[in-house]
Amino acid sequence: MSAASAAGHTPIEDLPRRPLRHAATVGLLSWRAGPGLVVCQLALTVVAGLLPTGLVWGTKVLVDGLAAGDPDQALPAAGALALLGLASGVVPYVTAYLRTELDRRLDRLLQDGLYAAVTGFQGLSRFENPVFLDRLRMAAEATGGALTPVSSGLFDAARNVITLVSLLVSLTLLSPVMAGLVTAAAIPALVARMVMVRRRVGMLAGLSATARRQILYSSLITDVRAAKEVRLFGLGGFLKSRVLGELATLQAGERRLDRQEAITQSLLALLSTAVAGAGLLWAVLTALNGGLSLGDVTAFAGAVAGAQAALVGLVETVAGAHHALLLFGYHAEVTSLPDDLPSPPREAAVLPTMRHGIELRDVWFRYDDGHPWVLRGVDLTIPHGASVALVGLNGAGKSTLIKLLCRFYDPSRGAIYWDGVDIRDVPPSELRRRMGVLFQDYMCYDLTAAENIAMGEIEALHDRPRIESAARLAGVHDIVRALPRGYDTLLSRIFFGLEDEDDPQAGVVLSGGQWQRLALARALLRERRDLLILDEPSAGLDAQAEHEIHTRLVEHRAGRTSLLVSHRLGMVRAADLIVVLRGGEIVERGTHDDLMAVGGGYAKLFDLQARDYLAEAEA
Repeated sequence: MSAASAAGHTPIEDLPRRPLRHAATVGLLSWRAGPGLVVCQLALTVVAGLLPTGLVWGTKVLVDGLAAGDPDQALPAAGALALLGLASGVVPYVTAYLRTELDRRLDRLLQDGLYAAVTGFQGLSRFENPVFLDRLRMAAEATGGALTPVSSGLFDAARNVITLVSLLVSLTLLSPVMAGLVTAAAIPALVARMVMVRRRVGMLAGLSATARRQILYSSLITDVRAAKEVRLFGLGGFLKSRVLGELATLQAGERRLDRQEAITQSLLALLSTAVAGAGLLWAVLTALNGGLSLGDVTAFAGAVAGAQAALVGLVETVAGAHHALLLFGYHAEVTSLPDDLPSPPREAAVLPTMRHGIELRDVWFRYDDGHPWVLRGVDLTIPHGASVALVGLNGAGKSTLIKLLCRFYDPSRGAIYWDGVDIRDVPPSELRRRMGVLFQDYMCYDLTAAENIAMGEIEALHDRPRIESAARLAGVHDIVRALPRGYDTLLSRIFFGLEDEDDPQAGVVLSGGQWQRLALARALLRERRDLLILDEPSAGLDAQAEHEIHTRLVEHRAGRTSLLVSHRLGMVRAADLIVVLRGGEIVERGTHDDLMAVGGGYAKLFDLQARDYLAEAEA
């Protein structure tokens, strides 16, 4: 089974198997976005569709009137042409305004649907799957503007059909043969454009990974977080060559398709020109023989040109709609995906207030069937009110265990119980609402200091006392209060303009240790939760700050159910239970004194770190 199929994705060649259904969906979305705009565009479509035919027949009447020297025929025709010309000048601008307004409203609906679906995925598996990320990037391309060929394009197609039918009827009255030839010449153009569009979207999908790499290398050149190493290690030339290499691959694919389209379109244009030229020659010869009047020749020439223009417009509209529907196919696919975590098999269980604790029973886990096991038969109990520390070398499975506790993934085997309730029987949002978590790879939001802390519980955004209390507990209150605007200081410099370049109040960049404390405050904002998980809470702190945070956390965790992960064993020695992971298995467990008495791996690692600290202190 392919990675795409295993991830629940559809190959590119199968995407718009239901184009009419997708078109109907976009039509319904357009109606939801603005029913009044749709009605107005429909009315203008009918008017715009009949204008070319009106101009053709008005011109015929005017020319015949002038040729006959009949002012009663020529003057009304001139007046009618003036009105038609006025309408031809005004209608496109009104239509363009209505179209752009509909695009804006449709874009909002599309983004709302896409991001509602994406944020509705409770797990992490899809976001760690490059195939899904490629599909998501393509789905994000289906904006209101990108779907214009479908939303407003339906009106364009209707206008071209009205124009085409009315002109072909007129042309049939003059020459049924020419009407048939003009229609037949458009069929190869339509088929060719559809094939070219499908190839282009297929190319974009196939090069999606290339595009992501090109964006990655480009961002590394311009990202302030990478700027130091790029300059220190002289990586600019290397990254630039990678950017240009991926760009060359993208442009080669585009160039190949552009060349094919140019040749195909040129040949089709020659066919249309030949048909129009032959028809005009026939009209002139017929007029010279008295079979057509001067006005008839004028009307014939205008009808052929108008019909061909309408056919070209219709072909382009259909091709554009086909392209847009291919993009919308990705949007429809992503928004129709079920949650990546299975729903409870029966009615969701009630998650009780913790009284006993959390139990992991024979938990095995790996990220994919082809990958090695990350956790192997883990049996662990986190008693209620106790502090448990998890230690081990990198790759031991500590962060994965935290992901399972937060139910970002489900165990491959075994189960996790919260006071006897399998957490798979509980909605993930309810489980996570009962936790406070500091991740090792915490986020640094380009928001104010208060907003950065409030991300831990968005309901507390306007509760400044709670925010400040969490900041005090994390030891960051004095740091934040000393900022130019205190808690309202923007912790970023990416938004300021030229006038703010020398204004420190426009944004402040924190140090790594300060960000660490701020992220800790974000986790501690959830002070009334059943479980507190801290993954490397002192990784970015110096020894003095680490001791200060350690003292605060020991006091805060007393009597609370908590799980602490740290490489710094001085942080974990006060825990009620210390668990040592190695290769995804628990190899030691006990209190600090128990493990030191055993003299196993934990004791050796603790002694090693202690000697390093003593050496630093003596130095």
